[in-house]
Amino acid sequence: MLVMKQVTAKKIIHVDMDCFYAAVEMRDFPEYQNIPLAVGGDGPRSVLCTCNYQARQFGVRSAMSAIKAKKLCPELTIVHGRMAVYKEVSDHIREIFSRYTTLIEPLSLDEAFLDVTDSNQCQGSATLMAEQIRADIFNELNLTASAGIAPNKFIAKIASDENKPNGQCVVSPDKVTNFVEQLSLKKIPGIGPKTFQKLQSFGFTTCADVRASSIVYLTTIVGKFATSLYQKAHGIDNRELEISRQRKSLAIETTLAADIFTQAECLLVIEELYPKLLQRLEKVVGRKIVRQGIKLKFNDFNQTTVEQQSLVAEQSSFNVLLPKAYERAKGRGIRLVGLTLGFAEEDKRATEYQDKQLILL
Repeated sequence: MLVMKQVTAKKIIHVDMDCFYAAVEMRDFPEYQNIPLAVGGDGPRSVLCTCNYQARQFGVRSAMSAIKAKKLCPELTIVHGRMAVYKEVSDHIREIFSRYTTLIEPLSLDEAFLDVTDSNQCQGSATLMAEQIRADIFNELNLTASAGIAPNKFIAKIASDENKPNGQCVVSPDKVTNFVEQLSLKKIPGIGPKTFQKLQSFGFTTCADVRASSIVYLTTIVGKFATSLYQKAHGIDNRELEISRQRKSLAIETTLAADIFTQAECLLVIEELYPKLLQRLEKVVGRKIVRQGIKLKFNDFNQTTVEQQSLVAEQSSFNVLLPKAYERAKGRGIRLVGLTLGFAEEDKRATEYQDKQLILL
């Protein structure tokens, strides 16, 4: 029997910038304001990184192909990203976070978790800290952010999306039950469209439905994910912030100008990608390779990944993995080819031992 135990409530803030890349472009180029705008490639096979809220009104979304986006919104302007600029802005945002706490878990350039449980800023009020952080970002960078304030990471992340853009949502410990009960299962991380459709076919659409069930029954539907789902439906998430995030993998991929249909064509793409993967690998210091894989995305946008254990990044191993991945195409065209490397997890016990030795010294 699972013990449903919630640890002592913390004060967690999830800060999420509003359409970050597009917002930076609109800030720096006034002609982009008040028009549908997206950041990404404008080629026929390109995919959007993000888009502004004017574009979203037409149904345009991040990770959507440029072709589809243009069909939904013919007036859409697509600009190429300026990653160096976004990184500089992100560093400034991170500096603002550090004024309120040292416990920061960055998730990407435009979002992060902050643990302000023991912070004395703003009289210790997480709500006031979130307001001030958002004000600092606006005053210093002329950009807006949204925030979720809650006792744990799961609820804080969902809450940050409740009053977007440029808003915040507070879920205090006494409001957790009411908040999660009416929550759609679509909003729970790990539940994609197919999983939601499956749950819905069994009568599960909200967390209230899950709360009324059991882990045993849920396991017959979603397998090992049942325990996590059941806990989240009760508002339980005991994860600590990952202050020092390890790189778990390295990948390189390319979206092709036209679909390819043969293994020979895929091998040519692998031959082009492999040297670029090695160049990126040179910048990853101190990580041990434990697996490598190949990723194919088909022309219906479904994708597959095949991996094997490996201690080095060898092109011959990618070539060996290709037939199994290619077999899954079943006649479909291939629009994307990618190569991946997985790294071993750092031995935390060894790290802790080293830290203790340093303290003793």
